[in-house]
Amino acid sequence: MVQSLSGLLEAVEHPIIDGAMATELEKLGVDTAQELWSAAALLNQPEAIAAVHRSYFEAGAHVATTNTYQANIAAFEARGLTAAQSADLIKRAVHIAVEVRNNFAASVQDGAPRLVAGSVGPYGAYLADGSEYTGAYRLTDAEFRDFHRQRLALMLEAGADFLALETMPSGPEVLALLGLLADEFPESEAWLSLSLEDSEHLRDGTSLVALADAINASQQVKAVGLNCTALENVAPALAVLGGLVDKPLLVYPNSGEIYHADTKTWSAAPQSQSFGALVPDWIEKGAVLVGGCCRTTPADISEIASAVADG
Repeated sequence: MVQSLSGLLEAVEHPIIDGAMATELEKLGVDTAQELWSAAALLNQPEAIAAVHRSYFEAGAHVATTNTYQANIAAFEARGLTAAQSADLIKRAVHIAVEVRNNFAASVQDGAPRLVAGSVGPYGAYLADGSEYTGAYRLTDAEFRDFHRQRLALMLEAGADFLALETMPSGPEVLALLGLLADEFPESEAWLSLSLEDSEHLRDGTSLVALADAINASQQVKAVGLNCTALENVAPALAVLGGLVDKPLLVYPNSGEIYHADTKTWSAAPQSQSFGALVPDWIEKGAVLVGGCCRTTPADISEIASAVADG
């Protein structure tokens, strides 16, 4: 059974990543307009999380990302939970995804690999002020490591097949995470997905050129790319990344709607192209793993899966 990201990449030419968690949870009655965002469902609506994971597997996803992007010890403690209760919630998120994966795989028995990725959002997600879109925060390397260490350990202990370092807008944070993986989780695997200001820079202004050597040298990072961006930003970024890194590329952009960090709401973007129309070009430009981020749905993932299958 495939249980690693590197194994998935060997087994499937173009693995499909799942789509948005919060968007689907909202449809199931979960209030995500708060600091914990989709992680709020871990407190009292775990069945909704399970339903979302299953819907993406049914749509053709090979990877389920855990509902932990905005889940961390400090955020849960701010809600009045103990450190032990907070740790249990992070492990619960992994257990939910693993159970759904196992049950779904047993029910279809088609031999297709399906993995659980432990979602690791940036420090900016914990701030809950839209900082993943700006990278406007500063911590030391040691402080970044201290913030991320326990969550990584908990997810791996709970059974995540690999880690998804997502929506990373800060160069120093990326370097801290790469160092943390190498020094303390050397047997782990991860993908690294960046939050970009343009095709050549992270949100905080760090150039991709400045990060390329560290990314290429990482033994733990098995794929690199971008997420949580507009559809039209994907192709230019792939062109730049493809010339800088020697790892498989991944993309999972937003649906095309526009996010307003001040109100935590979305508005429609006119004339957005469909995933079905864009995915073939992304694959031609080097994308190996493809999925969706904010405001995408199982229907979008099904469309991506169909586009990949059609070649």
